[in-house]
Amino acid sequence: MTTAQAESTIPTGTWQSDPVHSSVGFAVRHAVGTFRGSFGEFEATLSDESGQPKLAGHVPVESVQVKEENLEAHLLSPEFFDRDQAPEITFESDKVSLDDGHLLVEGELTVKGISRTVVARGEINGPMPGPDGKNRVGIELETVVDRHDYGLDWNMELPDGTKILGDEVTLSVHLELVEE
Repeated sequence: MTTAQAESTIPTGTWQSDPVHSSVGFAVRHAVGTFRGSFGEFEATLSDESGQPKLAGHVPVESVQVKEENLEAHLLSPEFFDRDQAPEITFESDKVSLDDGHLLVEGELTVKGISRTVVARGEINGPMPGPDGKNRVGIELETVVDRHDYGLDWNMELPDGTKILGDEVTLSVHLELVEE
């Protein structure tokens, strides 16, 4: 069976993210382009301990990755993620469902100690056995949040009066989860 042929369902049991085959990133308009960053460390778990599927994850803020060391320091400062006061970003779902073959995940995203409900949309692939014989499931999710909802308010005015950063941030989560 090829990946494209794998039946997509929300699996039962407990599944942990494989850090080698997973990523968590963000993108925001910067001047006339798009700035992208990611987090090098994170953990995500898909489980059904309560009888309902639940997706949860956490990201240490200090694992933010960008291509410029000074910018990384700025992102860790109180003007953005405020690593010292809020060292972790967390997510916990309230609802995980399939709608016409598309994965919908609704839950609480907490950034800088501020929690807001978000709805992420995407797809789930598998489960299917991996090369190591362990069952795996793939999850691709994306959502858009307003950074001001989380106290990420820093901006800079450009000479023409526009702001250098956009308000909307696209969050992307690409997970390969391994059955425990």
